[in-house]
Amino acid sequence: MKVMLVNGSPHKYGCTNRALEEVARALEADGVEAEIFWIGAEPQGGCVACGACGKTGDCAFGEVVNEFRARAAEADGFVFGAPVHYAHAASSLLGFMDRLFYSNGRAGRPNVLAHKPAAAVASARRAGTTASLDDINKFFTISQMPIVSSFYWNNVHGATPADVERDEEGLSVMRQLGHNMAWILKCIAAGKTAGIEPPKAENTIRTNFIR
Repeated sequence: MKVMLVNGSPHKYGCTNRALEEVARALEADGVEAEIFWIGAEPQGGCVACGACGKTGDCAFGEVVNEFRARAAEADGFVFGAPVHYAHAASSLLGFMDRLFYSNGRAGRPNVLAHKPAAAVASARRAGTTASLDDINKFFTISQMPIVSSFYWNNVHGATPADVERDEEGLSVMRQLGHNMAWILKCIAAGKTAGIEPPKAENTIRTNFIR
């Protein structure tokens, strides 16, 4: 079993990474492989609805999105982490996720996200974490991905990784998140062994508010 943890911060070894490291350690302690994937420091723009992914299966504007989606096929779960910028999740992560989730499963490519558990993590100096978690969680709830939680909202606080190191409760929340993710993955694996498969998706019925 493997979980990919996405570092959506422009800082590779900043506060968000420190939070994800704590989740990864808990996962590995429970026998689950963990890999932190950094989206990079370059700006990540959102989807422009060009339609290219519907023809090729790839996002026309992002090697990092296409790289991650290819590697996500081998993952069993995900954690997406971001710092708070102006009381919302960092726009680079949201742009990355916009293009990742929209291009996923297009042009006959397999859906590499559905039915895989996921979690959101936010890091802030002071405020905006719960709004940021809402930003990220919305991607999961439209993609048939079970959401994993902890005993408190999945956030840490601090302006530097050293500050986060002192956030004992926040790091404890991260560890519990990792353990909970490992438990859910093992439950899913046990279900598959018992012959329980994910439900088949219904054909989508699209309706508009205004005709």
